[in-house]
Amino acid sequence: MSQTLPNTAPWDQAFLPPAPAWDGASKALLRDASDPWVTAFEADPGHDFSPNYVDTRAWFDRLDAASDLIRIEQFGVSPEGRPIYAVIASKDGATFDPAKPVLMIQAGIHPGEIDGKDAGMMLLRDIAFYGKDALLDRVNLILIPILSVDGHERSGPYSRPNQRGPRIQGWRNTATNQNLNRDYLKLDQPEMRAVRGLILKYRPDLHVDVHVTDGMDYQYDVTYGFNGEDGTFSRSPNGSAWLDSVLKPAMNTALEREGHIPGELVFGIDDDEPRKGLSDGGLGERFSNGWGAAAHVPTILIENHSLKPHEQRVLGTYVFIEEAMRLLADQGAGLRAATDQDKALRPAQIPANFEADETPSSTRPFKGMLYEMYDSPASGRKEIRWLGRPDPDLWQMPFYGSKPTLTLTRPTAYWVPGYRTDIIERLKTHGIEMETVEAARTVNLSMLRLVEPKLATRANEGHVQASVKTVEVEKRDWTYPTGSVRVPTDQPLGDIVVLLLEPQSSESFFAWGMFPEVMSRVEYIEAYAIAPLADKMMAADPALKAEFEAKVAADAAFAADPQARLAWFYERTPFYDDHYLLYPVGRED
Repeated sequence: MSQTLPNTAPWDQAFLPPAPAWDGASKALLRDASDPWVTAFEADPGHDFSPNYVDTRAWFDRLDAASDLIRIEQFGVSPEGRPIYAVIASKDGATFDPAKPVLMIQAGIHPGEIDGKDAGMMLLRDIAFYGKDALLDRVNLILIPILSVDGHERSGPYSRPNQRGPRIQGWRNTATNQNLNRDYLKLDQPEMRAVRGLILKYRPDLHVDVHVTDGMDYQYDVTYGFNGEDGTFSRSPNGSAWLDSVLKPAMNTALEREGHIPGELVFGIDDDEPRKGLSDGGLGERFSNGWGAAAHVPTILIENHSLKPHEQRVLGTYVFIEEAMRLLADQGAGLRAATDQDKALRPAQIPANFEADETPSSTRPFKGMLYEMYDSPASGRKEIRWLGRPDPDLWQMPFYGSKPTLTLTRPTAYWVPGYRTDIIERLKTHGIEMETVEAARTVNLSMLRLVEPKLATRANEGHVQASVKTVEVEKRDWTYPTGSVRVPTDQPLGDIVVLLLEPQSSESFFAWGMFPEVMSRVEYIEAYAIAPLADKMMAADPALKAEFEAKVAADAAFAADPQARLAWFYERTPFYDDHYLLYPVGRED
């Protein structure tokens, strides 16, 4: 394929909309290039650069060596063998004071969206050397500067065409071509297993996942959100209420004071018609915000605006992290109490499989940008052209929330067979409590028969996904071998247990294609054998004969298909595979 690009520097994205002029007060946070502790971002004349993995680690190693407040902790290794590390700022030494709230900032889960790393470097430097060490008097800080370290090093000027800087960016996916921000629940990847272990070790009171948006232009530079915002559904309603009533107003005030324009995390529903409406982007547990609500780890998803300069986004993130530390220091006890309330919840009914509402739930004022439509010779239709100027009039935007399309009933426990060590290990990595069977045990359980499960037609995140809308419950005695586990739902992570082990859940292990063996038949019967057997079955059982004739009369396709007719009888013989479509995870009701 030929490549023709304008004869400019590769990061000169002249095709992007103009960036509005910005001169926020947070620019005072920048240090001069002559400062011995200047970061690579600050030293760059355009503040449009983010250092690579090796240089970032070298800078943090130097900071660690120079300050007793800073230490580095490796908590994982990437597929390409790079250490994954956190930088910890604390006055407590190696062991945290349990009374102090803990803030965890996660940057670089999508490495092209690296604002959190550069902001964290600045703030940690200022804590160590420039008078902000008092932030650590009543709170501890954990920064993961680069989570997807392999994706970070697949870097270049052409990673994110919709984003204004830094001029060298990492790649969205990992070395194994996985999107880590789809892996919070299934825990496929070593990066996500490692970060889950770090969270279980330090139990952060607030987890902040820093991203940069795609999509339309608008005035906001720092948008952020969480499940349960504005009183919507959350699996952690008490923590969400604290974020809504305590964090959000204080955070918005802090950002505005420093010259930023904060906004709620929203997504346009139609790129071609910006005024058509906004959505919440979905509440799924594969994402950080959905997982955080289900795991009762208060989690904020930051999406800085991709069309704002890297400098503006980084400084907004700095302000966000610093204000979050102050809020946790002053009012963290309230958030911890709310989280404890959420951990005690045991809802009997668990909403799942959220989809966008067909009708808007509200109308929201929105600070949009001016745009026009023009005739594009390339597309052959009218395209949008953003003009880089704020619209003086507030847009009134329809807002579409999400609704559950499935309600799951919480059982007492699930039983997972011991030969599924992969499933058991994932559950343990989540921190889920379970009982291991030391000898084979026969238990009376509800087993689920899958009705017409479907396989996806293409792979997604390394899996061929599956779906099933209907299940039939069969009460059976079932023997679970040594090494099997009983997983109770009466535990803080009980909601996650249900979402992972119910096959109808779109976030379940089954939905991610991890139980393909259930859909395999291993015995058959030839027509020459089943045809005479079927005739005898009808002769011996008038009710069966009537049922068959009714189906033939009602279903023309079935009536015209000899194989389907014979299969109907085969399924009603004792020769049929009793385990076909029988899900091996049992429910203890």
